[in-house]
Amino acid sequence: MRKKIIIITPKPILFSTFIRESIINKAIKNNIIKIEIVNLRRFGLGKSKQIDDKPFGGLPGMILMAKPLSDAIEYSFNLLSSDNRDIDIILPSPQGKTWKQNFAHRFSKGKNLIFICGHYKGIDERIFKKYFVSEYSIGDFILTGGEIPALIMIDSIVRLIPGTLNNIESANTDSHTDGLLDNPYYTQPRRIFGLDVPEVLLSGHHSKIEAWCSKKKIEVTKNKRPDIYKKHKNNLKMEH
Repeated sequence: MRKKIIIITPKPILFSTFIRESIINKAIKNNIIKIEIVNLRRFGLGKSKQIDDKPFGGLPGMILMAKPLSDAIEYSFNLLSSDNRDIDIILPSPQGKTWKQNFAHRFSKGKNLIFICGHYKGIDERIFKKYFVSEYSIGDFILTGGEIPALIMIDSIVRLIPGTLNNIESANTDSHTDGLLDNPYYTQPRRIFGLDVPEVLLSGHHSKIEAWCSKKKIEVTKNKRPDIYKKHKNNLKMEH
């Protein structure tokens, strides 16, 4: 069944080029996913279509108001012919769990998705009380809005849905899929810059190539991401 993704944003124009030029568009054309962009401004209050206001308590910044955002979410439920229980609602947020490959795998299956693109200092806390919203972060830094993080998360999800990539095995061997970084790769020519392709990759011996890849994954992870390597070692100890 085709997966549906709705993006709630006050800046819908930011999505058109990326979606058109990315793997996401292939998934749309192949009827693997359907993406709807919901303009939050459409649900703004008054003649000015207000979507944000000052926070109570004299605190700094501006906050996305509860009413326009709730109306946009309810509208999205109607588009999906569903309710809160059948949909995962995701808010890119610096307060969320760090986005990882296993989350992309989880959300590539099952439920339809609603992404909320926050702006300013955040959203009215009462949205979290009314809806079950999962927060995820792409790192410990702040961006102007949630559009870029939402695109990152959506791209990482869509590429894992069968039929999107020409070779799903490629995605299944990406960095982080098995808790390690990926092994090195070589292509034509066999010799360049005075450097040769490792002989094992030219041998045609699949078991030796697999062993080489496994060894290199560990070496690359240890050198580039010792934090991930340490976690990998600890997991191996627990298994034994």
